[in-house]
Amino acid sequence: MITSDSSKHIWKFFRAGGFDQVRFETGADLLNLGQLDQKLWAALSCPTRGLELDPKTLDLIDLDKDGRIRSSEILTAVKWACSMVKSPDVLLRRADAIELNAINDATPEGKALLASATQILANLGKDGATKISVDEAADTAKIFAQTKFNGDGIITAETAEDAATKSLVADVIACLGSEQDRSGNPGVSQAKVDQFFAEALAYSEWVKKSETDAASILPLGEQTAAALTAFKAIKGKVDDYFTRCRLAAFDPRALAAVNRSETEYVTAAAKDMSVTAVELSGFPLATIAAGKPLPLQEGVNPAWTAAAATLSAVVIQPMLGSRTSLTEAEWTSISGRLSAYESWLGSKGGTSVEKLGLARLREILACGGKDSLTTLIAKDKTLEPEASSVAGVEKLVRLHRDLKQLLVNFVSFEDFYARERKAVFQVGTLFLDGRSCDLC
Repeated sequence: MITSDSSKHIWKFFRAGGFDQVRFETGADLLNLGQLDQKLWAALSCPTRGLELDPKTLDLIDLDKDGRIRSSEILTAVKWACSMVKSPDVLLRRADAIELNAINDATPEGKALLASATQILANLGKDGATKISVDEAADTAKIFAQTKFNGDGIITAETAEDAATKSLVADVIACLGSEQDRSGNPGVSQAKVDQFFAEALAYSEWVKKSETDAASILPLGEQTAAALTAFKAIKGKVDDYFTRCRLAAFDPRALAAVNRSETEYVTAAAKDMSVTAVELSGFPLATIAAGKPLPLQEGVNPAWTAAAATLSAVVIQPMLGSRTSLTEAEWTSISGRLSAYESWLGSKGGTSVEKLGLARLREILACGGKDSLTTLIAKDKTLEPEASSVAGVEKLVRLHRDLKQLLVNFVSFEDFYARERKAVFQVGTLFLDGRSCDLC
């Protein structure tokens, strides 16, 4: 690799647009770019979007990912690219592919990069090829299509060697979604695996609580869920009824008010009525009287007879036996017995894995599947350096193709003034009166 000797480097300039601009002719110009006074640069910043240049290349140069490329990032890219080739002259050729023998294998990073480039070509069925292009280096799906491990920390069902582990990967994906592996296939990371097993354990423990304390949590067994639904459907009206009865017991003068006024009945009766009428459903559940039990059959507000009948059949009879009315004490007892079940429902964990069913989840927790997946992910991560070298290959071939184009539109505006090629910041052509103007 040629090294920089800035004390002897001679720059060449051309004059355009009213000022002198540096000309890039040799690799030595690249090596010494950091020594060029930035007052002589045509630009010191440019966006990564909206230019006539591959945005992926610009993204690789944009180290802080702020959507702009600055002079310091240009210098970093140039320095790295020069260190990866035997002669920086090759970086001025604007070629889509770089010769493998141009890569500098005298350094550990360059040697690893050359090995990765050779492996990429082999994976693409081009073993023995002497150069690698941008398209070949960028097609990670094809590069890693036949590899079980690729260093990204994500494993797929194909990574697993046994049916049980393959099935487990599929279960994790079914519940939590997938992450894309470098091969292009859906897979899972360690974070997904940890989340899956945490939720599986949470769901299993949640169900176990109802198994160990069934008498309290499930007072009606499998029918407790239906009972809670019927209870909640009319709970507000029953609570309202007994509160009004207590108010009437507290002060007889409140009796007329808590039963609603005759005027309200007259207003409601003046309209076409149905049992679903809003006005009707707003009246008390039954006629209010001090200490009066709630009737369950006769004397129930027509808008609530169906809900009262369901409450009686699904909740009251199974818990208290057959009856035609319900006291406030009995209602309080029912509320207490169902509150434990309602609290248990509210503490439910692992909802995202529930679809697999309790039996499958407990099978997974008992078989040590988490250790198997963790081992595979760790094995995949050991290849991260090799995978990083693959990314380095793409970076090098992109800079080999695009670096000079960027420099002659950033450090100088050679492309703009030379007119042989379109400048990267030109965005269109205006045709007017038989003439054309390039827009920027």
